[in-house]
Amino acid sequence: MFKRIDHVEIIPGNLQKTIDFYTQIIGFKIIRRNKIERPGSPLKETVFMELGDAKIELLSMENAAPKSTSAQQVGYKAIALEVENMDETIKYLKNKGIKLAQPPMLLGTSKRAEIKDPDGLTIELRQW
Repeated sequence: MFKRIDHVEIIPGNLQKTIDFYTQIIGFKIIRRNKIERPGSPLKETVFMELGDAKIELLSMENAAPKSTSAQQVGYKAIALEVENMDETIKYLKNKGIKLAQPPMLLGTSKRAEIKDPDGLTIELRQW
């Protein structure tokens, strides 16, 4: 019946800054970009991007409220990206000016770290 997660939707504060982060830093590719011209709709544009078989959709919304600063809010906590080599990934991110929100930790047979996107959304990095 259910096959997989098709995509995750993200409402960015600044669409171009978020596109730049996910494409230039993380490596997502834009696969479709659509302007929305629906009178009265706060939705202005959608941008579908993919990395391997993972997809995200950026929703450019008029007057989007900033993310809550509450650490324990109800909702999705993070997206997680699998990395080939945690040490090389962290070195790459630091060279791009990206700071770690959580340093790498060993969890049994995996390593886990966290970064934030331009709006402060958590991206877990996981090396299995």
